[in-house]
Amino acid sequence: MIEQDTIRLLRECDAGIKMGVSAIDDVIDYVGSSTLKDILSRCKDKHLALQEDMQILLEKYQDDGKEPNPMAKGMSWLKTNVMLNVNESDATVADLITDGCNMGVKSLNKYLNEYEAAEEKVKELTKKVIDLEEKLAIDIRRFL
Repeated sequence: MIEQDTIRLLRECDAGIKMGVSAIDDVIDYVGSSTLKDILSRCKDKHLALQEDMQILLEKYQDDGKEPNPMAKGMSWLKTNVMLNVNESDATVADLITDGCNMGVKSLNKYLNEYEAAEEKVKELTKKVIDLEEKLAIDIRRFL
């Protein structure tokens, strides 16, 4: 049970990180403020560093990880493009990223509770991703 929960939590965390990186990539070219662009770039770098840690653990369990749900990714892309075509502003970018962060925090906490038998190391890594998402949402509030 420990190994199954560990792998499942790793997969969900992997998909969440990929979704976060993709969301930042989708909006970064629309950002006007150098401060907001810097916040997003640094957060993306932190996501990628956590993804490297995740990859090491996935390899340990001989698992390939998980891609984000194609429907969720497609809907996110569509919402992003529609909103930015209507109002291309830093406030719109901050709004979209905040929504994504909130969804990520909610999902990862759900999986953290669901896969409670997972290894502590994986739980800690998941909590780091959650903390990163929460901090990003706070850091970009001034752009809303």
